[in-house]
Amino acid sequence: MLKLYSYFRSSAAYRVRIALNLKGLTHEIIPVHLLRNGGEQNLPEYRSKNPLALIPALDTDDATLIQSMAILEYLEEAYPNPALLPDGLTARARVRAIAQTVVSEIHPLNNLRVLDYLVNNLQHDNDEKLDWYRHWINEGFTGIEILLGSSPETGLFCHGDTPTLADCCLIPQVYNARRFNCPLEHFPIIQRISTECDKLAAFQNAAPDNQPDAE
Repeated sequence: MLKLYSYFRSSAAYRVRIALNLKGLTHEIIPVHLLRNGGEQNLPEYRSKNPLALIPALDTDDATLIQSMAILEYLEEAYPNPALLPDGLTARARVRAIAQTVVSEIHPLNNLRVLDYLVNNLQHDNDEKLDWYRHWINEGFTGIEILLGSSPETGLFCHGDTPTLADCCLIPQVYNARRFNCPLEHFPIIQRISTECDKLAAFQNAAPDNQPDAE
C-alpha cells in the first residue's frame, strides 16, 4: 500500500492527497507534525525518509519519493487512469505551467520555514509576516487569473471540464489564502474553480479539516 507522510495543513501534502483521491488509490496517511517538539520532520526517523526534512514523502513498493511535483508526476505515470494531464504537448505544458506557478513562484516564498525565518531571524513582527504572505499570494494569483481568463482551454476547472494537476496545486493555495485572510475578490475565475472542486469528494476528503491529524 502507498504510504503518504503528511501534515494536515501542508499544502504540498494536500496536493498529493487530492491526486491520490482523484485516482482512487488506496493509501495510508502517516501524520508528521511540523510544529510539535520542534517539528517531527526533523527527527532522525523522518530524515531517513527525506533528508530535506520536508513534507510530503510517499512510500511505494520500490522507493520513498519526495517533492510533491515529482510525486504527482510519478502517480500520473504509474497510474495513468484517470489522467490528470490532458492530451497534447501544448495542453500538458499549460497545465504544468499553472501548477508550477503555485509550486515554484508562490509556495516557496510562503512556506513555514520561510515565515519562521522572517520572524525568528530577521525580527519581523506578525503584521509584517502577513503582509509578506499576502503580497506573494496576490502576485501569483494575479498571474494565474490572467492565464485562466485569457485561454479557451479553461473550463469548469483550470484546464477543461475534468480536474488536472493544475487544480491539485491551486486548491491548497486557495485554502491557504483564505486561512490568512488574503483578499480574493479580484480573482473570480480562481474562486469559481475552487467552488467547482469543492463539489468533488476527492477534494473534500483531502481537505485539511478532514485529515486524521487535523487540530
